Amino acid sequence: MMDTDVSMDSAICVAGSRFVRAGLLATNCKDNLVIFVSSGGEALEIEDPSFQVKSDIFFRGGDVLRTDEPVIDGGDFPSIYQSARFGNFCYQFENLPPGDYFVDLHFAEIVNTNGPKGMRVFDVFIQEEKVLSELDIYSIVRANKPLQLIDVRVSVTKDGKIAVSFEGVHGSPMINGICIRRAPQLAASEVKHGGSITCNSCAAEIELSSAQRKLIRIKFAAKYDKKIEELSTQCQLKSDECYEAWMSLKSVNKQLEDVRAELDKRIFQNYYQDQAMEKQAQKLRDVSNMYEQDKKFWAASVNELDNKIKNMKQEHFQLSREAHKSANSIPDLNKMVMAVQAIVAECDDLKLKYSEEQEKRKKLYNQIQEAKGNIRVFCRCRPLSKGEVMSGYATIVDFNAAKDGELAILTGCSTKKIFKFDRVYTPNDDQVDIFADASPMVLSVLDGYNVCIFAYGQTGTGKTFTMEGTDENRGVNYRTLEQLFKIAEERKEIFTYNISVSVLEVYNEQIRDLLASSPTSKKLEIRQASEGVHHVPGIVEAKVENIKEVWDVLLAGSNGRAVGSNNVNEHSSRSHCMLCIMVRAKNLVNGECTNSKLWLVDLAGSERLAKTEVQGERLKEAQNINRSLSALGDVISSLATKSSHVPYRNSKLTHLLQDSLGGDSKTLMFVQISPSEQDMSETLSSLNFATRVRGVELGPVKRQIDVGELQKMKMMLDKAKQESNSKDEALRKLEENIQNLEGKAKSKDQICRNHKDKVNELELHLESKTELCRQLEKQSLQLSEEVKKKDEIGSTLLQKVKELENKVKEQELKESKTLQQKVKQLENKLKEKTQDFELHTSILKHKIKELENKVMMQGESLGCQSLEKKNNAVEEKLRQAAIIIGCAEQPRGVIPNEQKVWSRTENMCGGTSLRSSGLLKGADSLRELGRKRELQSRGGIENNFLLSTSLIDHNIKGGRGMDHSKALARVTRSTKVTTAQRPLSSSSSSNNRISREQDTGVVVKERDRPRVWSR
Repeated sequence: MMDTDVSMDSAICVAGSRFVRAGLLATNCKDNLVIFVSSGGEALEIEDPSFQVKSDIFFRGGDVLRTDEPVIDGGDFPSIYQSARFGNFCYQFENLPPGDYFVDLHFAEIVNTNGPKGMRVFDVFIQEEKVLSELDIYSIVRANKPLQLIDVRVSVTKDGKIAVSFEGVHGSPMINGICIRRAPQLAASEVKHGGSITCNSCAAEIELSSAQRKLIRIKFAAKYDKKIEELSTQCQLKSDECYEAWMSLKSVNKQLEDVRAELDKRIFQNYYQDQAMEKQAQKLRDVSNMYEQDKKFWAASVNELDNKIKNMKQEHFQLSREAHKSANSIPDLNKMVMAVQAIVAECDDLKLKYSEEQEKRKKLYNQIQEAKGNIRVFCRCRPLSKGEVMSGYATIVDFNAAKDGELAILTGCSTKKIFKFDRVYTPNDDQVDIFADASPMVLSVLDGYNVCIFAYGQTGTGKTFTMEGTDENRGVNYRTLEQLFKIAEERKEIFTYNISVSVLEVYNEQIRDLLASSPTSKKLEIRQASEGVHHVPGIVEAKVENIKEVWDVLLAGSNGRAVGSNNVNEHSSRSHCMLCIMVRAKNLVNGECTNSKLWLVDLAGSERLAKTEVQGERLKEAQNINRSLSALGDVISSLATKSSHVPYRNSKLTHLLQDSLGGDSKTLMFVQISPSEQDMSETLSSLNFATRVRGVELGPVKRQIDVGELQKMKMMLDKAKQESNSKDEALRKLEENIQNLEGKAKSKDQICRNHKDKVNELELHLESKTELCRQLEKQSLQLSEEVKKKDEIGSTLLQKVKELENKVKEQELKESKTLQQKVKQLENKLKEKTQDFELHTSILKHKIKELENKVMMQGESLGCQSLEKKNNAVEEKLRQAAIIIGCAEQPRGVIPNEQKVWSRTENMCGGTSLRSSGLLKGADSLRELGRKRELQSRGGIENNFLLSTSLIDHNIKGGRGMDHSKALARVTRSTKVTTAQRPLSSSSSSNNRISREQDTGVVVKERDRPRVWSR
């Protein structure tokens, strides 16, 4: 508290003003208030009209700071101290009536809340007169606490202005509020004392003007500045002497550290040598153990080899007996050859029977398809879309019995409606699974049957995806043609196939050719051929020979198809797309020809007009789609009831599919459904329609045979058969005789060759066994020689181990003697150094006493109490330095075996002595004073950040190899120069700095931990 009071008094430069460590109270300035400004803040709404706080409008320059941290002892208006103006700024109040005023300044440190002192030091001028010199708010009241400077008397002349300016010494100035009050008139005595002087000759009182008073004040300040400079030079000399003493102590400490490091090195070297010797001894033990193990292993291996040789001799004897037996078993081998030939003949018969069974299986499969009614129904459900998942729609489809072909629809909370189909696919099934079940239908096209596959369902259920697919996941159309070409390639030796493709669409009840190069105005109509087959004359039939050409045709057709968008589906098909694959096959064996068709139909989606909300052209398209699908439903109903009249001609779609639905083809329907609950009605409608389709019976399927070509071929075959029958009979007789003779000769030759091969193999086997016996005998001899060599090597290694142990013992003795001699030499050196240091410290004490006498003489006239405190601190630090020397002399007479223990105790002693020592700290603070004076002489510093002296102590305690010169000379960054030092502030600044450093030293000792101050 005394230090802060001294710093407070030294900062005030005007008589009559004082500091208040509390916030603003309205009652103190309510009566004579002229204006109150909240610096950096807004105007406050106060109920009392006599006391108003205005916003910050009288400033020039600077920036604004605000904080939300609470202010301690903030008075009636703590929010004033939560905003501030800082930087390079000033205030000017105008239009004030002439007279005397009191100016109150309000401060609070709200930025550097963690300190340290000296981070923000600045001067304050009112009417160009210094009011505050080197004010440090944090050193007086700490952070987030108010500080007031009140009763600064200012006189206003006729210009009616009051100017308040701020100049930074360290850091940026800052202010929270300015209050201007009317000052009462001074009494007569006070006016004489402050504004007049007495003449020495006549004793008359002469009044002085403000300029004269200011001149007198400057002269007095100049005298005090000279005295302060003399004291500062003397203080600098003392600090230099202390620094030299500290440097000599530092060199001694460095030598001690070097000695300790060398001793540690020796200790570690001995320790590592001990470890190396232990490792070598362990290695030698391991080698001897390995030798014993190898000796046992080789003895066991020799025994095993002997046993093996005996076994091989027995095997050789058995093999010779078997060779004699095999020579006697040659007649049995002839019988075995005959048995094998009989088995081969049976295999040929089985192959013929297998081919016949395959043909029967194909016939039975077609019969099963016909028995089922020829129309098969597969049901496929798409997964929920992202939009349906985001909207929270639930799934109404139950796939628990999907493997059995059953599908359940959840129509209510607990009610289900079950549908039965030939196959049910879940959303997890892919395109490969779909085509695997449909591929047998596709193969029927190559056998000469007409096939129709069509997809039916609501808009947006995946019909086009099932039929066409994508580039990465192809659909039924592409996979069908790929399968056709693959099987055609496999059957090319028996059949020749010609495949052509047509792509149609039924759009608004009009047939359009999607492969036509240019659109034609001629309408395409459906005609019936003489054989009863329906076709469309003028349509393009693209002949394809490989899968690449097929893909080009499919792309051309899909690009020309009519597509639109509605509320249900963004890419909705607006027409029925029909892919017709025509296959002309010819059997090269019997000359049979077939013409078959495969229809792959992607129907347009059924949709409700109220749900899609289409208009205009889209409305017309939807009406035509629904009309054609209803016509398809009428045809299915007529077929299901076996009506005499089936209305195929009610729509172009049903007219084109008449061949497929009329009983001459195999038909497969994919019914596509949606799992979403919002599409329940459309899903049920599609499933009911599929159930009716599945109940239709079309009758037996007919094979599409080309009759004209068959008749011609039959005539040709009859003639050829008659001519070849006579020749075949003669040839058969000759061939049978030749084959019998050749078979007999071959069988005898083969038997002789087999016997010769077996005899050769037995001879080779005997030779290899005898060679193995010879090699094993050689190896046993080599192993016995190697065992003898290893015995000799083991004996030599044991001798070397003994020699190494003797050498290691001799080295240990020599090194221990040399270490003892070095320790004695180092102890002698330490004694000499401590004696020199004691002489040097006695000289320093004598010099310090002389300096104390001089300072006491000067201190009595000037009252410099801070210098006396500093001298006392220096004496205490010198005493503590003597304690360090006493601790340094302790480790003497240590034998080599106790070096490890001595190094630990030495560290503990060094740590305690340096912790208690204050000499380094005092020298450090003196050195910091010298550095600060050098920096101030260059023009002032914005911010200086110095390391605390406790950090040096911490580094000395933490490690022996610390460079103390680096620890003392470590000074952080210094930023830009703000304003030049005024000569009047030098005396108070030096005293303030000394007091601040003493405060920081006390705080650091209390905390006993390193800390680097930062902004």
